[in-house]
Amino acid sequence: MLLGTFAPKLDEKNRIVLPAKFWDEFSGGLVMTRGLEHSVFLYSAREFETLHEQLREASLTSRKARDFMRVFLSGASQELPDKQRRITVPPLLRDYAGLTRDLTVIGAGPRAEIWETSAWNRYLADTESAFSDTDEEVIPGLF
Repeated sequence: MLLGTFAPKLDEKNRIVLPAKFWDEFSGGLVMTRGLEHSVFLYSAREFETLHEQLREASLTSRKARDFMRVFLSGASQELPDKQRRITVPPLLRDYAGLTRDLTVIGAGPRAEIWETSAWNRYLADTESAFSDTDEEVIPGLF
């Protein structure tokens, strides 16, 4: 499980150092792809394979399912971290997420997310008050 918030920098070769706490999950390789809210999602190779199997169960007659799979999978890139735990963020994903030098990487359970720091701060400010004001069940049986 991936948890926490980290602030790595994008270097001049468009690489980031993975948080040490994520190393075990990603050391064998990872897949990064377009995420929601213009972030980049990172999955371990194993987790992405599980997700891909679930996507294959979607009906091909569903336009929304086809559209989602096309956007999600066409932006996917397999990466193997180097010995310094760095990964290169491909141009397509940097452009999609508006990534500059200052990044925020969050653990989101089965995946990590890379955000441009100002976009993350805006997102967090916009959603924190709604989170605090939750008065109905959002996640069945939990909250």
